[in-house]
Amino acid sequence: MTMPMQVNRGERAIRRALTHRIHNDLVSSINVVSADAVRAENPEVKAALANVVELLEHHAETNRVLAVPDGRGLVDAAECIRKLGLAFSRHVKPMGIRLTLAADTLPLESERCWRLALAIHELLTNAARHACFDGRVGAVKIKLSRAGNVVNCIVADNGSRSARLKPAQGLQMVTDLVKGLGGRIDYAFGAQFSSCLLVFPLTVQERRANRTVASRRARGALQGKAMPPQSRPPAARAQPARARDIPQTEWAAAAPLPSEMENA
Repeated sequence: MTMPMQVNRGERAIRRALTHRIHNDLVSSINVVSADAVRAENPEVKAALANVVELLEHHAETNRVLAVPDGRGLVDAAECIRKLGLAFSRHVKPMGIRLTLAADTLPLESERCWRLALAIHELLTNAARHACFDGRVGAVKIKLSRAGNVVNCIVADNGSRSARLKPAQGLQMVTDLVKGLGGRIDYAFGAQFSSCLLVFPLTVQERRANRTVASRRARGALQGKAMPPQSRPPAARAQPARARDIPQTEWAAAAPLPSEMENA
């Protein structure tokens, strides 16, 4: 049985203080560079400084998404990862890397969802930094799903990396985060793909919440089938294919998460 994660007040306060300090440092840097951009007379210098401001704003947005949770309640992991994906996608768009996400509603305890988001962010960063796309359009995908009382999260890309992973600090951090969730991490590599699978069990509270979500979804499906044809709402327009339905060679055409899809 997986027990809820306990974090003392002192440790939580330190985490919040660190997050707050990083946020303040980023805001201060943005203000300084923005002021220099306004004063700059050379158009090339002004454009370069504007790019720096945009990059810092992306980092600030990611820092907000990964902020230490305030409460101890449940949050939707799918929505949290969606926000993280949007922030990451804006960051790597100039690098020619596209991100896709496939996830259904998944209630997790806020502390555990935060740890999962930290692990996913590190894996996304590694994919953008170390994957070799060999001239292909870079594509990274996240798939978050539940199988019974177990959560599966896949972070994969269409690049290539050596199967002999060095015990870098980032990967060790991911391993420690997943172990803290009571789970494990597996890696797989190929000529044109790299993937990481995170697997961890739900807590008792999370199981109850996910059963409730599944029951509501099932009732909604039954009600939809029971409605007479003339009372049913018009068919929704076709949605982009989800990442899990796209073959590896077509990742670049899968539903991306650029900034313009933020309210989709």
